[in-house]
Amino acid sequence: MKLTLADSRLLKDSVSIISDLVTEARFTFGKDSIDLVAMDPANVAMVIFKLLSSGFTEYDLKKEVKVALNLNNLKQVLKRANPVDIITLELEENKFKITIKSGTTRTFYLPIIELDEKEQKIPSLNFPLSIKTSTTLLNEAIEDVSIVAESVKFIADDKKFTVSAEGDLSKAKVEIPADDNTVITKEGEEVLKAKYSIEYLKKMIQASKLCADVYIRFNTDYPLRLEYKATDKLMLSFILAPRVDND
Repeated sequence: MKLTLADSRLLKDSVSIISDLVTEARFTFGKDSIDLVAMDPANVAMVIFKLLSSGFTEYDLKKEVKVALNLNNLKQVLKRANPVDIITLELEENKFKITIKSGTTRTFYLPIIELDEKEQKIPSLNFPLSIKTSTTLLNEAIEDVSIVAESVKFIADDKKFTVSAEGDLSKAKVEIPADDNTVITKEGEEVLKAKYSIEYLKKMIQASKLCADVYIRFNTDYPLRLEYKATDKLMLSFILAPRVDND
């Protein structure tokens, strides 16, 4: 196995974001992509990552390989790469070898770990709603409402997407209308509402550094799916369990 990536940010930024949610994970190196599916330790959020072979300058793989790594260790190594550096990934003597080339050649070997957990399956979710909007709009809305509460309510109808939060004394609401920047595709007449953790959302929306648009899918009191795509390069997606009020 020898995989060479000219744009180091694709892997570096992705691993940095994922490691905020998951500490250890199994990568599957397949013929067309590197894939990762993992749950956070609290079983609240799932990360789905795909880095396409078309994003690599060299993708030499004889057969599918599964490699489990400590993501914090991997993040620390990848942090040493500058945007112009070339990263090469290999397996050598049961170690994960990372070579970073610029004016110098730096080589790191990470241990391959044993993961007890079974492979995660991506749940089959049906969404009557899809919102495509700019990552900037979503990020600003989450930051705005995080001032007043720890959870956020997503509300959607045909004409607008609303992000709101309510604390003991304070309230905040951001209305994002459907327009050229925000496309809302929705089935049925019902207004959809669900509540999610701001702490988790703040970790997920860091994926905005990878692309300009985000796809938001949810339903009433139902999991949320956020999806970030860079065409022909990568997809980073998150599934977040809803917060359901007991009253």
